Amino acid sequence: MPRTPCLIEDLPLLRYRLLLSLALPLLLAHLLWGWARGRQSRTGLAERLGGLPSGPSQPLPHTARPVWLHAASNGELTSARPVLDWLVTQGHSLLVTTNSATGQDLARNWREAGSLPPGTRIVLAPLDARWVLRRFLRHHRPSALIVIENEIWPNRFALMQEANHPCLMLGARLSEGSARFWQRLSPGNVLAGLTAVSAQEAASEARFLRLGVLATHLLPRINLKTAVVPQNLPPLAPWPADWTRQNTWLAASTHEGEEELILEAFSTARASRPELRLILAPRHPRRAAEITRMITARGFTLARRSQGEPPSGPVYLADTLGEMGHWYGRSAACFTGASFVPKGGHTPFEPLVYGCALFHGQHFENAREAYERLDACGGARLLPDADALAQAMATLTQPDFRAMSDAARSGLPETDPAYLSGFLAQLAPLIPPPDV
Repeated sequence: MPRTPCLIEDLPLLRYRLLLSLALPLLLAHLLWGWARGRQSRTGLAERLGGLPSGPSQPLPHTARPVWLHAASNGELTSARPVLDWLVTQGHSLLVTTNSATGQDLARNWREAGSLPPGTRIVLAPLDARWVLRRFLRHHRPSALIVIENEIWPNRFALMQEANHPCLMLGARLSEGSARFWQRLSPGNVLAGLTAVSAQEAASEARFLRLGVLATHLLPRINLKTAVVPQNLPPLAPWPADWTRQNTWLAASTHEGEEELILEAFSTARASRPELRLILAPRHPRRAAEITRMITARGFTLARRSQGEPPSGPVYLADTLGEMGHWYGRSAACFTGASFVPKGGHTPFEPLVYGCALFHGQHFENAREAYERLDACGGARLLPDADALAQAMATLTQPDFRAMSDAARSGLPETDPAYLSGFLAQLAPLIPPPDV
C-alpha cells in the first residue's frame, strides 16, 4: 500500500479548530489548577504544552527521527507492546505519549527494565492545539504517527500530513456515538486522509469508512489486545509453598467498588476451602492504602508487592505497575476488573495468554464480542455478583480451569502469534526507514 499524505478538507477542520479555540482557555485553566493543587507536576504541565521530555532518557542523535506511538493509558499501551517491540527490531527510535500519568509510569518501568531502549522518549500527550503541536513536533521531529485504538485528534493528523509523514490507526475502535459526533462536526471526511486504518471489528470498520477513510487504506482487522506476548520479567523471590497456582485466584485491574465485593466472595469461599489464596491487583496502585484497610478489616493478613514483601497471609496486594505477567503466571483463575462496576470491563486476552481460566462480571462492553464468544464456548464465565464469585471460588478446581483454558484457545483462534507477525509485516512499507 503506497504511503499517501493525510489530506483533511479545510472547512471541517476549521469547524474543529473553532470549537477547540473556544474550549482551550478552559483546558489551560484546568491544567493550571491541577498544577496549583499539586495534581499536575510542572514537568507534566510543560509536556502537555509541547515541552521537552522529562526523566532519564538519553538524547536521541540529531539525525534520529523517532516513530511517535500514542496510547491513551495502561490498557492501550499494554496492547501496543508487540508494535513497540517490532519497531525496535526494525531499528526505529521511539517517542511514546500517553494521556495519563499511570500510562507514562508504565512506559518508564519498561524502559528502566530494559524492554524499551534507554533513549525512548516518554511524555504526556500534547494538547491538540496547533501552537502546542508545532512546538512538540519541532522538539521531537517524529517521522510517523501510530495511534492505538480510539484516539482521534484532527490537528495532530493535519500537522503530520503537512510534513508528509504517515498517520496510522491500529486496532482502531469507534463507537456509534463517537461516529455520529464526528460526522456532525465534519460530514463525510474527518478521517479521509489517514494513511492506514486497521479496525478491531466489522462495525468499527464500517464507521471509519462512513467518516471518509478510503477502502484502499484499510489494513486487515486486528484487536491488538488479542496479540499479547508474555512479559519477560525478572524472576520473583521464592514463592511460599502454600501458594500453589491451582488454589490461587487473581483479581486483575480492579476499580473502586469492586475490591469489597471480591473480598466478600473470597472470605465466604475460604470458609469451605481455607487453602484458597487471592492476588489483588488494583488498576491504580495509588489506592493501595485504601485497599489495605479493606483487607485488614476482614481479618486477613497481607503482604504488599510495593514493599518488597513475599506473600505471607492469604491475600497478596500487587500494588505495582508493569508486573501483571507475574500474577497471571501464578494464578489458575482470573477475575477481570472493571466488570463488577459500569466501566465496560478490561479485555480478556492477556490472562488467556497465560492459561488462566477467565471470569467476569456483567459489564463487559469494551470487549463484548470476545466475551460473548468465550462465554458461548465455555472459555469464560459470567459471574453477576459476589455470591456467584464466592460459589465459583469454593467449588471450581484445576480440571475445571484447564477445560476453560482449552476452550478459550479454540474460541479465539486469532490470538495465534502467526496472525500478528503477518500483520506487522504489512506495516513496514508504510513507515519511513529509521533516521530518515
